[in-house]
Amino acid sequence: MRTGSALLPLIRGLALSGLIALPAFAAANDVTVYTTREPKLIQPLIEEFTKDTGVKVNTVFVKDGLIERVRTEGEKSPADILMTVDIGNLLDLVEAGVTQPVESKVLQEAIPKNLRGSDNQWYTLSLRDRVAYVAADLKVDAITYEAFADPRWKGKVCIRSGQHPYNTALIAAMIAHNGAEATEAWLRNLKNNLARKAAGGDRDVARDILGGICDIGLANAYYVGHMKNAEPGTDARKWGDAIKVVRPTFASADGQGTHVNISGAAVARHSPNRDNAVKLLEYLVSDKAQNLYAKANYEYPVKAGVTLDPVVESFGPLKVDSLPLTEIAKHRKQASELVDKVGFNN
Repeated sequence: MRTGSALLPLIRGLALSGLIALPAFAAANDVTVYTTREPKLIQPLIEEFTKDTGVKVNTVFVKDGLIERVRTEGEKSPADILMTVDIGNLLDLVEAGVTQPVESKVLQEAIPKNLRGSDNQWYTLSLRDRVAYVAADLKVDAITYEAFADPRWKGKVCIRSGQHPYNTALIAAMIAHNGAEATEAWLRNLKNNLARKAAGGDRDVARDILGGICDIGLANAYYVGHMKNAEPGTDARKWGDAIKVVRPTFASADGQGTHVNISGAAVARHSPNRDNAVKLLEYLVSDKAQNLYAKANYEYPVKAGVTLDPVVESFGPLKVDSLPLTEIAKHRKQASELVDKVGFNN
């Protein structure tokens, strides 16, 4: 017969798989974060929060089925905070009814209005700007998103799958700015400019620029922070050194801003430790935590005035597209349909 201590690893494994709930292992004062991001990405922030407040944070990685898990657990769910990337995923949580509003002066003063829910159900914690990777020796210092469809770039553009959330969000923003008809034409012309099939990841865009397959591409800026800060001589460093970052704007937009996606969070509807959950969210937008975001993950801070990693700072100031993220999210389904309609990934 197994002893109690011998059973603990098995029980913890079941808890993390969602087959049983976690409360037995969470002290009354703990905060439990369900995250679709690898917990190690936010671990430095979590450790500092615990050090400063004494509140322990349990992180549970939920790769898929976050909504279903929280719904199944219902009122007994140990989840205090639900954390995810991509505005669409965050709004899906709200629409599923698994979050609750949080009135917080700290959050509202730190986070711009277009980067939080008007009903206070969700908050942005960091930004992921969708930028141009440009061959380092190419004389391109400014570009619009629309220009990626220009015949000048025929056979010279690399990009990951059009159905990836990073790209469907960008396409949705293009629809919001220019309309569906113009966006369809843009997608068709962009497809004609591809140097290879739309596939792989954002780092692969830099790899293929180094390999001479393409001259430019669309990808997230924070990957460049990882690549250019990698050890000299590694593949990642070589890819990073082969490119420079140019922040595109929308040609038709009044504010001439760059498209961003986000990492963000919401307080779970049945949070058993709501006060500490709010305390953690407020901590994550503090100067200290935002500095850690900027230096650990190379994501752009949501709070103004935070010191950036030197590589990220070298990209120049980020002026965020003023279009509300909720407006972009409205067009996600239409964006996905356009990708299939033009056979973008074929």
